Amino acid sequence: MAKNYYLPRDDSGKAQLLEHLARRLPAYAETLEVSAADIASLQADAEAFRHAIASTDSIQANARQWTAYKNLQRDGGVRVNPRPQLPHLPVPARDVAPGIVPRLIALVSRLKTAHQYNEAIGHDLQIIGPEQRVTPDDWKPVLDTRSVAGQPVIKWPKGDADAIEIWADRDDGQGFRLATITSGTDYTDTSTRPASGAVWKYKAIYRLRDTQVGEWSGEVNVAVGG
Repeated sequence: MAKNYYLPRDDSGKAQLLEHLARRLPAYAETLEVSAADIASLQADAEAFRHAIASTDSIQANARQWTAYKNLQRDGGVRVNPRPQLPHLPVPARDVAPGIVPRLIALVSRLKTAHQYNEAIGHDLQIIGPEQRVTPDDWKPVLDTRSVAGQPVIKWPKGDADAIEIWADRDDGQGFRLATITSGTDYTDTSTRPASGAVWKYKAIYRLRDTQVGEWSGEVNVAVGG
């Protein structure tokens, strides 16, 4: 089963991964051919990024207090809290060069190409993403089109669906109409082609246990006739 990307999207998640690696990677330093300098750099990055996040959070919270105080001073009202104090920032971390996350990504890439690296190590270091769990609600057909002997042919990956509905708009003023329901992975539209050129459109949706599931595909166009 496919896996999601290991790197969290939010800063808090990135900081947690850095800190986890800084704690756990020394145990695999020899196995994964990681130097003491690599470990020291990782630990410094983890501390510096956590400090930057904590400082930012503190300053932003303090800024909200000062904004409320400023608005009260300007507009009047009942004062509930005293004048805010300046923020108390955490103890400064060691200074590091910019690019903490790019360094983390480069390090993880090295770890995964080490001769003795394996999935068990990857899971322990949390550098393997969780498995993707795609439900039928997420299914969306991707249609591919071509013309064979002048007839439109629509193809798609079946996946785990029981069948697929193909709908066609044959440029006759009637809009989209059901063309077929099939359990296969391709459909040839044998409808009579117009004498003059036209563009037929197709869209599809998967079916599971005789019910539509997921999302409609994007529309695809096929030139016919002429």
